Amino acid sequence: MEIGLITLGLILTALVLIYRRITHKNDYFHDKPIPSMAVQPIFGSTAGPILNRTTFSEFIGKIYNKYAGVKVFGLFDMTMPMFVIRDPELIKNLAVKHFDHFVDHRPLFETSNESPDIYFNKMLISLTGQKWRDMRAMLSPAFTGTKMRTMLGLMTGYSEQAVSILKQQASRSGGYLHYEMKDLFIRMANDIIATCAFGLKVESIENSENDFFRMAQRMFNSNKLKMMARILTSRIWPGLLSKFDIDLFDRDITKYFSQIIREAVRTRKEQGIVRPDMINMLMQAQQGTLKHAQDPATEADQDAGFSTVEESNVGKQSISRAISEPEFIAQCLVFFVGGFDSISSILTFASYELAVNPDVQQRLYEEIQETNKNLQGKPLDYDTLQKMKYMDMVISETLRHWCAPALDRICVQDFHFDDGNGLKFTIDKGTSIWIPVHGLHHDPKYFPNPERFDPERFNEENRKNINMDAYIPFGVGPRNCIGSRFALMEMKALLFAVLKEFCLERTAETQVPLKLAKGLISLNSEKGVHLRLSLRQ
Repeated sequence: MEIGLITLGLILTALVLIYRRITHKNDYFHDKPIPSMAVQPIFGSTAGPILNRTTFSEFIGKIYNKYAGVKVFGLFDMTMPMFVIRDPELIKNLAVKHFDHFVDHRPLFETSNESPDIYFNKMLISLTGQKWRDMRAMLSPAFTGTKMRTMLGLMTGYSEQAVSILKQQASRSGGYLHYEMKDLFIRMANDIIATCAFGLKVESIENSENDFFRMAQRMFNSNKLKMMARILTSRIWPGLLSKFDIDLFDRDITKYFSQIIREAVRTRKEQGIVRPDMINMLMQAQQGTLKHAQDPATEADQDAGFSTVEESNVGKQSISRAISEPEFIAQCLVFFVGGFDSISSILTFASYELAVNPDVQQRLYEEIQETNKNLQGKPLDYDTLQKMKYMDMVISETLRHWCAPALDRICVQDFHFDDGNGLKFTIDKGTSIWIPVHGLHHDPKYFPNPERFDPERFNEENRKNINMDAYIPFGVGPRNCIGSRFALMEMKALLFAVLKEFCLERTAETQVPLKLAKGLISLNSEKGVHLRLSLRQ
């Protein structure tokens, strides 16, 4: 009996300690002169998306609209106090002017393990402080317009080959194909990343079970629940998983890709192979020869698209230190992670909008026809691609409407907020801010009739009226997306190739209006985007 009471007492004590650990910050906003959301144990204010009750986009839109009229409000993302910044001017102030206070992302997956086999904490997106600054400066020259110009040939070569296969398939099936568009574009994005990052030639439309695509699917699809469990565990008990040498991605997957990268580097060194891809650029970075071009940028380089973000002075620093092999592999992997899922998602949403807005699709097709005629049989080149104004308008509107729900930054030193109108408080070191991108992009104050898909928002006349602090599809400040030029170029090149030969049409399976899947997962449609691809005559 006595032993049982002791055991019960220990269990109760442990539960109390765990509860206190989880809830000890719950009154954090009580002395702040800003509104804040209610808090639940463990889930904080974000139970809806965590428990798959709502989409992350809907959640961000709802809380953004709930606190209309205020510049900032508070909530808890699980156990983390978050300041949600609604005001575009304040967002720019924090993310640009006071960048040194908000230099880092909130850790997605916390691990302090320095094992060479753990790559997530070595990726650019995960690095912090000076390590991030150094790596950003080393990688930045690889993503300039000049470098993208040389890489476009790899993209267009693959795009034409992939569309040729689709045409053959359509010819055998009566002139049309039925596709779930995420599946189609994720195969295309996979193959472009394979050639542009890893120097491989794979064909995932014709050979749907190739090892490279199969392993990519495992990384992003089959392990989502496992990855989410690891992320949630890391956020509740930071550092716990590092004690067990656990990475965000399964070890056999990263081992597979790291072996490909090592073999590619070895072969190129032995045979003197030079190829305009990411491995070659990282090899240059290792040798200290990857630098920003000294020649003035051409007009096309400067205008890679309305949504393009500019590199800050952080990325233009001169860094001489070498990149270690684990860092080298990690940057190839982050290039893969960024290009595989996000680009294919935006292309999927673009294809949906084109199918349900046939007038938009027709106008874009006419621009593609005219552009192709002017090429006179030559491959699509970088300068010609950048001159396609309506293509850029369609992509810009897709990025507005179907955006990442929110961006985050963690406060690395106390920031004393003062709006000049009497609102004063401190954003304490260790807390985070959320930038509600979905709320801003769907605010009628900045984008009238925001639920309507309207590329004309971004025509030459209207774009002058857009509040650029409220349009941030690729992030804001020095920590914006380093690959915006690559992403825009890939999306435009693939749309050009597909629409040149196929008309996108809705079918009985097409969900209209399109709904997103619930939860904290990346932007995915609830039931897929099922369309018919009809060969143009």
